[in-house]
Amino acid sequence: MAALCESFTLCGLGPSGGVGLGSGLLALEPGPDPDHVLLTDRGRTATLFKVSDQKPLGGWSVKHGQIITCPVVCNFETHEYIAVHDDKVLRIWKNKDINLDKVFKATLSADVYRIHSLPNGGPVVLFKGGGVRTLDVLLEAPQQEIENIISDEVIKWSEAFMEGQQPVLIFATEKDGDFFVYVQKLKMNSLHKYKLEQQELSKPLSFTAYIKNQIITLLCLYSNDSVYKVLIPLQQNTEEEEQILSKSLLLNLSVSGSVLKGTSLVVLDKDHIAVLGSLAASGEESKECLTIWNTKFQTLQTSKELPLGTSGQLWCYEEKFFFTHGKVLTVVMYKCETSSLAAAVGKLKDSQTPDVSSFVNWNTLGDEELVVSYQSQQSVALKSESKMTLRSKRNTVAKVQPDTLSVGQLLLNLKDASTTVFEDELRQLMSKAQIPDFQATIGCVITALMNRCKTNPKYYPRNFLLHIVQTRDLSYSLCPDLMAVALEKKDVHLLQICLQRFPDIPEEITYACLKVFLSISEAYLQRIDVNLESVICYIDIEFNNKEVKTEIVENGFNAELEQDIWDTKITKETHLTADGEFCPVGPQKAALLNAVLHSAYSETFLLPHLKNLPAQQAVLFLRYLYYLYVKCSEKINTTLPGIRSPTINQIMDWMCLLLDAHFTVMVMLPEAKKLLSNLHKFVRAQVRFYSELNKIEGSLRELQRLNHQKDSQTYSIEVLELI
Repeated sequence: MAALCESFTLCGLGPSGGVGLGSGLLALEPGPDPDHVLLTDRGRTATLFKVSDQKPLGGWSVKHGQIITCPVVCNFETHEYIAVHDDKVLRIWKNKDINLDKVFKATLSADVYRIHSLPNGGPVVLFKGGGVRTLDVLLEAPQQEIENIISDEVIKWSEAFMEGQQPVLIFATEKDGDFFVYVQKLKMNSLHKYKLEQQELSKPLSFTAYIKNQIITLLCLYSNDSVYKVLIPLQQNTEEEEQILSKSLLLNLSVSGSVLKGTSLVVLDKDHIAVLGSLAASGEESKECLTIWNTKFQTLQTSKELPLGTSGQLWCYEEKFFFTHGKVLTVVMYKCETSSLAAAVGKLKDSQTPDVSSFVNWNTLGDEELVVSYQSQQSVALKSESKMTLRSKRNTVAKVQPDTLSVGQLLLNLKDASTTVFEDELRQLMSKAQIPDFQATIGCVITALMNRCKTNPKYYPRNFLLHIVQTRDLSYSLCPDLMAVALEKKDVHLLQICLQRFPDIPEEITYACLKVFLSISEAYLQRIDVNLESVICYIDIEFNNKEVKTEIVENGFNAELEQDIWDTKITKETHLTADGEFCPVGPQKAALLNAVLHSAYSETFLLPHLKNLPAQQAVLFLRYLYYLYVKCSEKINTTLPGIRSPTINQIMDWMCLLLDAHFTVMVMLPEAKKLLSNLHKFVRAQVRFYSELNKIEGSLRELQRLNHQKDSQTYSIEVLELI
């Protein structure tokens, strides 16, 4: 039995995807931890991701003009990363390294095709000419001559295994329509060449292999929509220079008149394979799908439609599928159990089937997929066909009582309901606390609301969405469309709440929020509702055109704070601080910017977006950060009063990040000259002040020690001279 489980988005892949993958994904490799993967784009960048958190842990890029030409891999023995750029230049670095120009570099004598890293065998380097070296041997003499084994053949695929203590490399080549397979045992320096038996009117499209009991099982996906199996024994008793490999039909990729045009395949276990491709029935438009097949009983076990399209590449690690879907990299978890006839024909009962799959990527679900995703754990064989034709059969299905409907079925039935009925039913659904996987249900509800917003531009349930976000513990990955629609509608209050509550917002979305907040006029912001909790205790605002300074007075009482802040009529856009510095924005915009300052980010992935911020907005943002910096410095504990006020570390980090992104532009802008000068003077004064404090630090510690030694019972005055 095999089943597809929950799915989620790992990262974006568009030109502004935020992880340097705008050129497309070259490959995905396992990282140093089972929960880590290494992504290599078709350009200059490699990125390490933690899958469970859907967050990047680090990223590295080669210089402009250089191109990474084979997938970056991890050396599992040393926890180092290995890359090859421009075919011959080898780079090796560790996690702590940032600049690849300063890491180990070696120029090789031949072009590299691929590096394979084995958990117990170290990295193995395959050259385009067919030569193979372990990394240790290659580093002893990087310029050593590499033999050319395959002459005019072109390598199409390669893989490496460990058989006991022996690294084994297998690769397939093509020349004039003929395909060859090479098997090399590195320690024995043994190389065998085979010719793949030809298949009339078809050719191999994809390969995968596994090794067991000294036998390599090579699976070949052919263009005639079939998978063939080839057995290659490692123990060879013959000295034939080239042997013909016979193949046997393993699986026909067809079911009930529908044929799967596969593009790539992976092995899951001895009885199951996964194939990515386009499923087409006669007279119908083809649909890209991820499918799992039972090779033992020749059945389609389950499938998932991918309406946004894929690149045709499929990777599989730690019981997770990875593939591109539209402009995102999607992760789909799966489970495989012992194959049985009951499971193969969909008759195996599963008493633990959940109603909702947790962490579902609701952003990619179509109408019929809302139902399929909830039922993916139920009987999984051959029912995929009925799932894919659900749209045409929807109107013929008898009505079911609401209490017995699954969440997906209920949402599907509400698709054409009126707005009032639609929202009332969703509120009732959310009130049922006993629903299994309640968080995923909320994510599905928000997706249903977003889908209606997209189909009906005039519909936008702002208050309903605010209520959900404020009362539920959600995350960006659970409802990725929510902030995108809020940005489109310029709903700054909802964006503010999301920034405050979502722990996993991508840097691209954080930047988009910042840009919207800075671009909206103060006059517009005065007319809308914004949470001012983070600013009311340190920004000076005016009541009825009368200037008032609202500041917390320690050990005292400030009656002005008792006035109703929500009835404030703000008439100016700048507000004076204690030392004469003006706040460059009004309190509404300041509160929105504070929400951005509080959001989590990775400097590596936010910096490229900040460079696109218009110069005038960058100057305005820097002026506000400088204002906050001065405000913090007025306090002894360098802490701003109020709820969710920015910390001094957040302010300094954003100032540094903004200056890194725009320093050259700001130096050239006349309006930024005075700001940079004031910032420089203030920081220099701060450095001098703390330098003077450091000079008397020893004396202050000695004074503290003396005070601890004395325990005066009577009042006294002592004069201590600091020398």
